[in-house]
Amino acid sequence: MDLKATLNEINTLAVERPEGVVYAPIVMDGVLEAGALAKVGPYIRERGFASVALVVDEHTWEAAGERLAGLLAEHGIEFAVCRLKPNEQGDVIADERTIVQVLLQTPKQTEAVLAVGSGTINDVVRFVCHQTGRAFLSVPTAASVDGFTSVGAPIIVDGFKQTVPAIAPEAIFADLDVLAAAPQRMTAAGFADMLGKFTSLADWRFSSEMAGEHFSPLAYELTERALLRCVESVDEIATGSVHGVEVLMEALLLSGWSMLLVGHSRPASGGEHHLSHHWEMAYLAEGRRQLLHGAKVGVASVMLAKLYREKLGEAYPDIFGKLPESSQLQAWLQRAGGPAEPSEIGLTDALIEAAMREAHELRDRYTGLKHVVLNG
Repeated sequence: MDLKATLNEINTLAVERPEGVVYAPIVMDGVLEAGALAKVGPYIRERGFASVALVVDEHTWEAAGERLAGLLAEHGIEFAVCRLKPNEQGDVIADERTIVQVLLQTPKQTEAVLAVGSGTINDVVRFVCHQTGRAFLSVPTAASVDGFTSVGAPIIVDGFKQTVPAIAPEAIFADLDVLAAAPQRMTAAGFADMLGKFTSLADWRFSSEMAGEHFSPLAYELTERALLRCVESVDEIATGSVHGVEVLMEALLLSGWSMLLVGHSRPASGGEHHLSHHWEMAYLAEGRRQLLHGAKVGVASVMLAKLYREKLGEAYPDIFGKLPESSQLQAWLQRAGGPAEPSEIGLTDALIEAAMREAHELRDRYTGLKHVVLNG
């Protein structure tokens, strides 16, 4: 993928089809290719950053951080390393404690912060950079989420998950060799996050018609294109091959840029994300280990597809009647190597029932889930 060429295409389309577009042109540098780590040092030199910081955890240090540190040293670039500490359950989460650790362990002279990791590390760094006025560079270590290019940061504050204003990376360096070496469960989570677009896109169209919500046909179509490309390439993605993760990462970036175009997460986040967030907060309250974001979203999308087809498919056939059968979604998830059943992610009937009843309250957005709860 030629990242700059793709962004030029999106920016051109945004001029030609401006309906609902609030943020354009999208300005972002970087590469998606094998060996992308080697491009980071020259970019930092070109930008004139005298001192940078790498934010990692124990896994992402091994996956890419240590190698990147060596490459920066070869270029004579001054850098510090902030190693995020896990909580009592062994998870690194985007909460107040982690944010404070990054703030305290980032030297005052730091001009840019590199998020070396997946969703959590990128969210923490994008928030810290927004608060401190530093440049944010993203170095993904797994094709696991579509939020790498987001301007919002989902942060846990006092046990409650909320999306707060932050910044998108000024550059993203996605190394295909690193992504292909990631555990398959991470790749499967990214694929599941993309499958969730079936219900999120349906929810967005539904909200636009029912509640007059801001809508962008261009952002909708870009996300849908990314989703269908993933479904077509599920066998390649399931192998975790370089080509498979390239297709998946392209889709995740395209989904992220679609969100940037409209200035919010609506093209890629609907009722399935509300269920996921509800379960995440419940797990935190119970002191349980966290689950990959995409794993929760995938299971939630299976549940919602079934609910939407049964409850809303006849009344709104063009929106909900065309959703894939829940069994098809499960088959795709299983093919990619991720969980497809509630029991596989430790969900009890009580947690499912509570989320189905309450999750729509997490955000002031109209969804099929909210419609079903409010109208039966």
